[in-house]
Amino acid sequence: MANECYFTGKKTTFGNRVSRSGAAISKGGFGLHVSGKSRRKFKANLQKVTAIIDGKPVRVKVSTKAIKCGLVVKPLKRKYGYTAQQKAAGNA
Repeated sequence: MANECYFTGKKTTFGNRVSRSGAAISKGGFGLHVSGKSRRKFKANLQKVTAIIDGKPVRVKVSTKAIKCGLVVKPLKRKYGYTAQQKAAGNA
Protein backbone atom coordinates (compact mmCIF):
# COMPACT_ATOMS: atom_id res chain seq x y z
CA MET A 1 0.00 0.00 0.00
CA ALA A 2 1.21 3.53 -0.74
CA ASN A 3 0.66 5.14 2.68
CA GLU A 4 1.83 2.43 5.04
CA CYS A 5 4.72 2.31 7.51
CA TYR A 6 7.43 -0.13 6.43
CA PHE A 7 8.14 -1.28 10.00
CA THR A 8 4.92 -0.98 12.02
CA GLY A 9 2.31 -1.35 9.26
CA LYS A 10 0.43 1.79 10.31
CA LYS A 11 -1.82 3.16 7.59
CA THR A 12 -4.84 5.38 6.99
CA THR A 13 -7.93 4.41 9.00
CA PHE A 14 -11.47 5.69 8.69
CA GLY A 15 -14.14 6.99 11.04
CA ASN A 16 -17.05 9.39 11.29
CA ARG A 17 -17.29 13.11 11.89
CA VAL A 18 -20.45 13.59 13.98
CA SER A 19 -22.13 16.99 14.23
CA ARG A 20 -24.65 17.58 16.99
CA SER A 21 -27.25 20.29 17.54
CA GLY A 22 -29.35 21.38 20.47
CA ALA A 23 -28.74 22.51 24.03
CA ALA A 24 -27.88 20.18 26.89
CA ILE A 25 -30.75 19.14 29.20
CA SER A 26 -28.87 20.58 32.18
CA LYS A 27 -28.95 23.97 30.44
CA GLY A 28 -32.68 23.90 29.79
CA GLY A 29 -32.65 22.26 26.36
CA PHE A 30 -34.00 18.96 25.05
CA GLY A 31 -30.55 17.36 24.74
CA LEU A 32 -28.04 16.96 21.97
CA HIS A 33 -29.21 15.31 18.76
CA VAL A 34 -27.10 14.01 15.91
CA SER A 35 -27.72 16.27 12.95
CA GLY A 36 -25.24 14.74 10.53
CA LYS A 37 -22.52 12.16 10.00
CA SER A 38 -19.78 12.26 7.40
CA ARG A 39 -16.77 10.04 6.78
CA ARG A 40 -13.27 11.17 7.71
CA LYS A 41 -9.71 9.84 7.57
CA PHE A 42 -7.12 9.35 10.29
CA LYS A 43 -3.76 9.53 8.51
CA ALA A 44 -0.57 8.12 10.01
CA ASN A 45 2.34 10.55 10.47
CA LEU A 46 4.63 9.08 7.80
CA GLN A 47 8.05 10.40 6.83
CA LYS A 48 10.29 9.46 3.91
CA VAL A 49 13.54 8.19 5.42
CA THR A 50 16.67 6.53 4.11
CA ALA A 51 17.09 3.40 6.23
CA ILE A 52 19.52 0.50 6.11
CA ILE A 53 17.57 -2.64 5.15
CA ASP A 54 19.49 -5.88 4.50
CA GLY A 55 22.75 -3.91 4.57
CA LYS A 56 21.72 -1.45 1.85
CA PRO A 57 20.38 2.11 2.16
CA VAL A 58 16.76 2.18 0.96
CA ARG A 59 14.28 5.07 0.91
CA VAL A 60 11.07 4.03 2.69
CA LYS A 61 7.99 5.58 4.33
CA VAL A 62 8.19 5.24 8.09
CA SER A 63 5.92 6.38 10.93
CA THR A 64 7.37 8.81 13.46
CA LYS A 65 6.59 6.27 16.18
CA ALA A 66 8.99 3.80 14.52
CA ILE A 67 11.69 6.48 14.30
CA LYS A 68 11.30 7.38 18.00
CA CYS A 69 11.33 3.72 19.09
CA GLY A 70 14.61 3.13 17.27
CA LEU A 71 13.32 0.67 14.67
CA VAL A 72 14.94 2.72 11.89
CA VAL A 73 18.72 2.41 11.40
CA LYS A 74 20.00 5.32 9.34
CA PRO A 75 23.20 5.21 7.26
CA LEU A 76 26.17 7.45 8.01
CA LYS A 77 25.87 10.94 6.50
CA ARG A 78 29.60 11.44 5.83
CA LYS A 79 32.28 8.88 5.19
CA TYR A 80 35.39 11.07 5.48
CA GLY A 81 38.58 9.09 6.01
CA TYR A 82 36.96 5.71 5.45
CA THR A 83 39.00 3.05 3.68
CA ALA A 84 37.90 -0.29 2.31
CA GLN A 85 39.56 -2.06 5.26
CA GLN A 86 37.78 0.10 7.83
CA LYS A 87 34.42 -0.56 6.13
CA ALA A 88 35.05 -4.31 6.17
CA ALA A 89 36.07 -4.18 9.85
CA GLY A 90 32.94 -2.17 10.69
CA ASN A 91 30.62 -4.63 8.95
CA ALA A 92 32.23 -7.69 10.58
